[in-house]
Amino acid sequence: MRLDDIETICEIEREAFPTPWSAGAFQNELTNNHFAHYLVMELDGEIAGYAGMWLIMDEAHITNIAVRAPYRGRKLGERLLVQMQSAAMFLGAERMTLEVRVSNVVAQRLYAKLGFIPAGLRKGYYTDNGEDAIIMWAHLRRIAEEGERETNADAT
Repeated sequence: MRLDDIETICEIEREAFPTPWSAGAFQNELTNNHFAHYLVMELDGEIAGYAGMWLIMDEAHITNIAVRAPYRGRKLGERLLVQMQSAAMFLGAERMTLEVRVSNVVAQRLYAKLGFIPAGLRKGYYTDNGEDAIIMWAHLRRIAEEGERETNADAT
């Protein structure tokens, strides 16, 4: 993600979240937060989605992940998250975490598919409506090893 992507990223934020991050928040992430790593996904020459994480020691924390409304349902969110997992492992992360609304069953299913396991609850986490967040964790090395085993099995 580059600074000149922020306007489009904020449009996606407004489409995807009841309490979107501001342009200033993204600018701060890109220029001042040395823990932050963000990427965009382009499709047909325009930004279709983005994802971000903070990498602290050997843990990656997904901060946001979103796909533009017209591009949803094409497994692009899954591709974004897989890329983030790969980047996190490349940068030395062993584990990855995120929070997800208890009502967002679609996202929870995606996260479970990619190795995330519910590990706790943050009561009243979301400021727009006081909704709880499920804390989920994934062990990245285990996911990579399972994927490697599947690839080797497919090759035989």
